[in-house]
Amino acid sequence: MLSLDGLEMIALLVVMGLFIKVLEQFGMFEPVGGEDSVEDDFELSTVCHRPESMDKLQEQTKFTKKELQVLYRGFKNECPCGVVNEENFKTIYSQFFPQGDSSMYAHFLFEAFDTNKNGSISFEDFVFGLSIILRGTINDRLNWAFNLYDLNKDGCITKEEMLDIMRSIYDMMGKYTYPSMQDDVPREHVESFFQKMDRNKDGVVTIEEFIESCKKDESIMQSMQLFDNVI
Repeated sequence: MLSLDGLEMIALLVVMGLFIKVLEQFGMFEPVGGEDSVEDDFELSTVCHRPESMDKLQEQTKFTKKELQVLYRGFKNECPCGVVNEENFKTIYSQFFPQGDSSMYAHFLFEAFDTNKNGSISFEDFVFGLSIILRGTINDRLNWAFNLYDLNKDGCITKEEMLDIMRSIYDMMGKYTYPSMQDDVPREHVESFFQKMDRNKDGVVTIEEFIESCKKDESIMQSMQLFDNVI
């Protein structure tokens, strides 16, 4: 059985942990080939969406040219047209959680990556988000996580939003895997979450409260460091 603290760790770290599996799914740990192959890919691929130039992406992210090459090759293999829609994104995540329903959490994650709100994730969207999650500062990563949980993007996390997130995680992990858990466990977790993070007890968690609370949690800080230099 997972405790409330266990669920809290899942809520805060599942984004980063799943990216290891996503990178493997996209074949992004394969050896890098020649220096010019990515530029050739950019020029010769018949795609619906053509990425920006390698130099520009290198300037805008914290990836090297070789790392971008690996990322683009894997992304193109999975998404030949150059973008991934929400249904395909959900399909990728469902492979990792056959015992549960990951569709709602994948929806929230898709929304966080789809910064242009056009219903698709381009290679640029993908590497910008990945650059923050894998190479960003602690503040960068926590800001990204906060944006994920702030479902209506109004600058604060409400109990209703956190309950939606927790229910989606609960469904994704498979509630029947933990038969001793009751349906009210997600709500109990939300109350615990707010007791720790809602510093001024006004019923919402701001970005400042979120970052401050996370930084004081040694387990969260240690776990975030595990994803440094993954690729």
